[in-house]
Amino acid sequence: MKKLNVEEAIGETICHDVTAMREGFKGPIFRRGHVIRDEDIPVLLDVGKRTIFVWEEHAGEIHEEDAALRMAAMAPVDRTHYTDPSEGKVQLIADTRGMFRVDTELLSEINRIGDITITSLPDHYPVEKGMRLASMRIVPLVTDEEQIIEAEALCRDRKLFDLRPYRPMKVAAVITGSEIYSGRIKDRFEPVIRLKMKNFPSDIIGITICDDDLDMIVNAAQSYIDKGVNLLFFTGGMSVDPDDLTPAAIRCLGANIITHGVPSQPGNMTLIAYRDDVAIMGIPGAAVSLPVTIFDVLLPQMFTGDRLTHDELLNLGEGGLCQLCDSCHFPNCTFGRY
Repeated sequence: MKKLNVEEAIGETICHDVTAMREGFKGPIFRRGHVIRDEDIPVLLDVGKRTIFVWEEHAGEIHEEDAALRMAAMAPVDRTHYTDPSEGKVQLIADTRGMFRVDTELLSEINRIGDITITSLPDHYPVEKGMRLASMRIVPLVTDEEQIIEAEALCRDRKLFDLRPYRPMKVAAVITGSEIYSGRIKDRFEPVIRLKMKNFPSDIIGITICDDDLDMIVNAAQSYIDKGVNLLFFTGGMSVDPDDLTPAAIRCLGANIITHGVPSQPGNMTLIAYRDDVAIMGIPGAAVSLPVTIFDVLLPQMFTGDRLTHDELLNLGEGGLCQLCDSCHFPNCTFGRY
């Protein structure tokens, strides 16, 4: 790569995208590989380019676009695609809905390598088709190829990014509470559950209201397990009061309770359990009074079929405090990072 005055560069090949910025536009006006012509000189001068870099190959060096393509190749992701290089970077785009996963430790290791920069959405982020997931580039126009080789070696046996698609789920709910069962008050959980299930490939096979009776709750839940439910919700009776039967009912089902209580607000009293392949969630009471709780944070992972672990749930602490904004922008906010 060599530097020339633009007037001396006619007939030379530009070795990087030349970017212009003006109102409503930022992007390349000349692409890498463009051969400079007489009429290009005023255009280059208008964007402040009195000098230009043209290609001159040196052994052991790699151009920014070639580096970006190599980085994309080292981090393949099913159900996504990478864009062609533009302004030295490639971007990872989602081809389906799902939950984006990041090996944050590996990402940090790669970004410590000299000139490499890779940025992405947070781990566990729910994404829609067409969303940008990550972007990769080197800082200079040219870098030492050994840096790319080092990054490739780190990715050889590890997966930097993944996109976990949502799976169709049979869903059921057991709503508990004598005040609801007796008709003294109207249940508010069912409409919330039905509304939130519309965001996922769900088939609601039933919702049952039970009295505060352990056998009734267990029998209702077991009937849904017998029908092949994948995701079973419980509402009511989630506090630690002795009269609250829901956790006891879940234990009676033979489920393994991963946690009863998470470091997140709203939704501290959330319960997560598994009975074989059936995922079970005790929904916190806040779900009926607030637009977003930990219920919304955990649903994407539950619909991928990936089990929630105790360590993952503990990681909710940092970023687990909702700001209760007047206008909710979840998930485009700080709440629910884990």
